[in-house]
Amino acid sequence: MIKTLAQFIFVCGLFLFSGLALAQDVQIELGAAEISLNETFTIKITLSNEKIKSYDQFPEIPSFQKQGISQSSSMNLINGQMSSSNSIIQYYKPSRKGDFTLPSFELTINGKAYSSPGKKLTVGDAANTNAGQGAATDPFADFFGRSAVEDPEYVEMEDDAFFSVSVDKEEVYQGEGINVSLAFYMSESNQAPFNFHEPGRQLDDILKKIKPTNAWEENFNISNIDPEQVIINGKRWTKYKVYEATFFPFSEGEIVIPRIPWEMIKYKIAKNPTFFGANRQEDFKTFYSNPKTIKIKPLPPHPLKNEVSVGQFQIRENITNIEVETGQGFDYNFGISGVGNINAVSAPKRLSVANLNTYDPNVRQQINRGYGRVSGIKEFNYYITITEAGEFDLGKNFEWVYFDPERAVYDTLRPQAKITVVGESKANQSISNQRLGGLYDRIATEDNRFLNEKYKYYFTVAINLLLLIAVAMLAVLIIRKR
Repeated sequence: MIKTLAQFIFVCGLFLFSGLALAQDVQIELGAAEISLNETFTIKITLSNEKIKSYDQFPEIPSFQKQGISQSSSMNLINGQMSSSNSIIQYYKPSRKGDFTLPSFELTINGKAYSSPGKKLTVGDAANTNAGQGAATDPFADFFGRSAVEDPEYVEMEDDAFFSVSVDKEEVYQGEGINVSLAFYMSESNQAPFNFHEPGRQLDDILKKIKPTNAWEENFNISNIDPEQVIINGKRWTKYKVYEATFFPFSEGEIVIPRIPWEMIKYKIAKNPTFFGANRQEDFKTFYSNPKTIKIKPLPPHPLKNEVSVGQFQIRENITNIEVETGQGFDYNFGISGVGNINAVSAPKRLSVANLNTYDPNVRQQINRGYGRVSGIKEFNYYITITEAGEFDLGKNFEWVYFDPERAVYDTLRPQAKITVVGESKANQSISNQRLGGLYDRIATEDNRFLNEKYKYYFTVAINLLLLIAVAMLAVLIIRKR
């Protein structure tokens, strides 16, 4: 009985091993690395011991056109053991000579993912197909009574498109924002097929030419090139914005944006399209924008013209009227919100008010970039104590001066908050918060170099004295020994 059971387990093991041996095995084979212009490159998927039920789209190869797919299957019976294989071949035809890269890719076959590292490809001159060697065989030749590899005739379609650099103002004040955007436009009636060609690389080159050295940039950081419907002179266009930023110039003068090139992939269309053939051919077209010059005007005369922010701003406070006791600290938030260079907004000026103490503020800012402008808020949070009872107007303690380019005037923001203080005077207690004076003040203000020189002098004298004492003691010892 035990022997029979062992034989049964052994037979089951054989069947299990056979099942594993017939498990799905997928191979991805890439064609030759070097082909001629009139040859085809292939990607072949072979699946062993299982039918191909589903598979992904094959990858795109730059400057190659897909030409169709062929399938094949085979079955072998050797020593009573059956095996099978199924293959799919995708054909690609190059559109021009040069060196190209098939990037690494992944295909899902029957629900499982398989990867390939890709390959470097070189396309050379057209080979002499009459020589009977080198050219790849087209599986679709003469399928419809003619050769499917016959080169179709391609024609270029007229396009209705342009590339543009736009600015919202051609004259601004020093420190005022200029919105700059780069976009590709296609009209609603355009029939020519386009695609973007390395927009990231092109944009890096363009920004080196258009970014001014004397301006602060607030980049809108466009990550996706999305279509936007616009109307220009009553005509509908699709706008593809590739860059947008606001520049805040530091000084007067000019900002010059030169003529900018922008290259797009423009496809030629087959004059007589076929079912299996490449019905379009990749080509390139470069568009050029018009140059732009923005004049930067100086600010009008003012004692603070080189320090003020430029824009449209308002004050935002967290309190209006409160009551506190003498010596009791409270928080006051002076917020500056509006349109302009929020990064450059400085703290409000603090004016001296008797019995009112303010400490350096905590600062928080938020910047919003959108709708063609830069806006936001910068908040200065102060801690304040008042040592005498009475009514205090914070508008006499803070002020913030700015220039409004819309009205072309300087303006001042002041708090509206009123503070009611009750209780006994705490003026004497505030002495502990003042500077201690004398030696302590001198520590903070004394010239370190001067202090170092004095200490160096004393140190040198002490060392010299020690050396003299040592010499004297040595002399005494020598005399005693004699």
